Amino acid sequence: MNGHANTSGVKQDESAVAILRYRNSAPPPRAKIMLQQNLISFLLEGEKTVHFAGTQVTVKPQQFVMLAAGNCLMSEKIAANNADYHSILIFFDNNLLADFFNRHALLLDQQTRQPDNPPFLLFEKDEFLVNFTRSLDCMLSGDKPVYHGLQKVKLEELFLYLAIQYPGQIRQIRNMSYEANDDLVVRQAVTSHINSNITVEELAFLCNMSLSTFKRRFARIYGNSPNRWLLEKRMERAAKMLRQDDCKASEIYYELGYENLSSFIQSFKQIYGITPKQYQLSG
Repeated sequence: MNGHANTSGVKQDESAVAILRYRNSAPPPRAKIMLQQNLISFLLEGEKTVHFAGTQVTVKPQQFVMLAAGNCLMSEKIAANNADYHSILIFFDNNLLADFFNRHALLLDQQTRQPDNPPFLLFEKDEFLVNFTRSLDCMLSGDKPVYHGLQKVKLEELFLYLAIQYPGQIRQIRNMSYEANDDLVVRQAVTSHINSNITVEELAFLCNMSLSTFKRRFARIYGNSPNRWLLEKRMERAAKMLRQDDCKASEIYYELGYENLSSFIQSFKQIYGITPKQYQLSG
């Protein structure tokens, strides 16, 4: 999945919404996704984790998620051997969303609108939503393309149900956005991913910046390069786990974002001058 709805040659009113099936027998560990439209993802099989600059969300088959347009990192896992990752995707633009709110203004009382702008909204599937997901699955099962008017009706059905049953969350959809253009977002991206194996390049992507711009802003905020700063913070955590929690290096290297033990030991020596084992014995 590349995060783009295929709308080439489609009229503007038809490209406002697109419902697609997505199936993958070998999903990538983590992919950079540039969402040009908002996205609703209904999981049928597997598990999805989405990283934004300041937060992340994990979605399971009994849930579905709405994602704001913008940059994110997406990981997809299959549930079992010989199984596929399987989801149904609904892409929709902000014009369609604004039209829905305008037509149902009485139903969606604006007095309780939330002031924040979350990049995602997570919903649990109740019986209606389980059956709604099945209806989408049936709609996409044929060989013929799905008429765009029917796709708009299905999205309208979903929005209306959510407005009635989950009014607090549906009001947040209007504010759902992700703008990454200032130093605050750099701080959010760094602090929320300090204990993950995310790369500096991926952090820059989440902040919607070039790598050079991200490094300049990072250096201005933290007085250090992002690679060195992250290395120091991760090794501080490693030292605490080795000494206070009495963990072995072989038990923690993967949790700290390393693919193998030797790379972790090399990084630890770079900061502390000794191996993790020597560090434990010195205490």
